Amino acid sequence: MTTPQRAEPAPESGDVGDCADVVVVGGGLAGLGAALTLGRARRSVLVVDAGHPRNAPAAHSHGYLTRDGTPPLELLRLGRQEVRGYGGRIVEGTVEIIMRLDDGRFRLTTREGTCHLARRVLVTTGLVDQYPHIPGLHERWGRDVVHCPYCFGWEHRDRALAVLGTGPGAATQALMWRQWSEDVVLFQHTAPEPTEEQLARLAARGVTVVPGEVEAIEVSEDRVAGVRLASGEVQPREVIVIGPRFESRHELLDPLGVKVVEHPLGIGRQVEADPSGFTGVPGVWVAGNVLDVTAGVMQSAASGVTAAAALNADLTADDAERAVLAR
Repeated sequence: MTTPQRAEPAPESGDVGDCADVVVVGGGLAGLGAALTLGRARRSVLVVDAGHPRNAPAAHSHGYLTRDGTPPLELLRLGRQEVRGYGGRIVEGTVEIIMRLDDGRFRLTTREGTCHLARRVLVTTGLVDQYPHIPGLHERWGRDVVHCPYCFGWEHRDRALAVLGTGPGAATQALMWRQWSEDVVLFQHTAPEPTEEQLARLAARGVTVVPGEVEAIEVSEDRVAGVRLASGEVQPREVIVIGPRFESRHELLDPLGVKVVEHPLGIGRQVEADPSGFTGVPGVWVAGNVLDVTAGVMQSAASGVTAAAALNADLTADDAERAVLAR
């Protein structure tokens, strides 16, 4: 665990009433879901967001009940509007430092040079996708280079799919995507050779396995056209499926002493916290992909709501204690 950052003296002026009950770092669905709940709980809440959501390249968000197919940026616009309707404040910025003060509050400093005070902090900064540096992948990411069948499977159903093997879960991933298309090819690339049992299952489901490393993704007329192997052979494909590693954006939290752990499926790292998102560090919660790197849009929004309820309960107890001391 990282050694907690040294506390600094609290500012000479200002009291609890001069700072937000909660500052939410990150304004995606997890952050906005939390801010909406806190606003409805009559808490003062400030959302600081850089405006660069992970799913921005995607044309639509899927699986979000009553909003299926809505563009990601439109979901955020609607969410911001609702948060503001309950008095929540949203400012553009990138938080670079979270410092615990001697009085237990937090001071958040942004790259732009602004500072915000908070009684509690909720970090919902998402994750970073780590995938192979193969020409063509990055440019098509979120369109016809995808990773999640529940997010993109329906839209790419019955198309010629290429599963790019990069780890031991490649065969399982290919079998999963077989649910959406009968034309699935597993390119072994850097993944271990499938076991005999895996080969038998792949063959039974009609999934072809192609050995050798992939050199590039062929693109024609603004769409994936095929996969080029190191041998020079090009196999026509329409969609590339990858299995990235996921790294939650936890750098802001490291100096506070949070713990980062491997996801149980071995697919990335995330902040260790209880089901409410409480990190074990007093006053610090997480939600969304910082908490669970596998969370989709609905799970992320829900985790924000869960964290907000826990934050409000914690603040309620603190309010009561302060009232007793004042009396």
